Amino acid sequence: MPPGLIVRHSGFGALLGWVLGVALQLQQPALWSLEVYGALLLAGVLGLGALRLTRRAAPALLLAWVAGALIGVGATGARAVHFAADALDPALQGIDIEATGRIASLPQRSAQGERFEFVVESAARGGQAVALPPRLQLGWYLRPDEAGGAGPGLRAGDRWRFTVRLRSPHGNANPHGFDRERWLWEQGIQATGYVRSGPRDPAPQRLGATPWHPLDRLRQGVAERIEARVHEDPRSAGVLAALVVGDQSAIVALGKRLVRQKSEGFQRFDISLSSS
Repeated sequence: MPPGLIVRHSGFGALLGWVLGVALQLQQPALWSLEVYGALLLAGVLGLGALRLTRRAAPALLLAWVAGALIGVGATGARAVHFAADALDPALQGIDIEATGRIASLPQRSAQGERFEFVVESAARGGQAVALPPRLQLGWYLRPDEAGGAGPGLRAGDRWRFTVRLRSPHGNANPHGFDRERWLWEQGIQATGYVRSGPRDPAPQRLGATPWHPLDRLRQGVAERIEARVHEDPRSAGVLAALVVGDQSAIVALGKRLVRQKSEGFQRFDISLSSS
């Protein structure tokens, strides 16, 4: 077989092997060490390099398939080990931690407060530095006496220092339902929690703006201008913001109101039937 066809078939075999390697690694009940995955990855790369020495099609295809599988297992496992090393320490769950970092997403606003992603720069507990996952999902909820207020007014890219309480990501595992825990993993979020902003908690401190996350800051500015221009019709403003910049805060809040109104309507309908 001509060398060009051997290379072409070998590339296809390596791709199939890589897919199989990734699938096999995802079935592992427990992770191996980083050294093992590194050795598999190196062996796979060397195997691809050895394809140049193979002149026969069948051995080349087999070697490419094995090398691709080794690369798939090694690369996927190494990433999983690296990601797991940044997981939240169980001893830090449910306790007050002072975290410093920046807002790393477009804040999602609701009547209860704001939800956002937070990139951690440093953290401390009782004056001692502690290690937190590099990316968190936090909620800043309004107190009962603040209900209906403007909220903290977070902006993408701003640096903050506040007290948080965290826990490892959790989600329901309903068949064919949304897997929230997997979605958080895909986003690189390894802990969720909320900002402590009660009267007895240290006051959150805004430390200024940063040049990070300019796209999210731009999206937020456009969404706010849309809201200011169409303030007479919050529903239309929310739809426009969602279509233009992907800000779904108003749509989510509207959906919850519609569900609540329908639920109340069904309850009244049931009561009318039972009383007739």
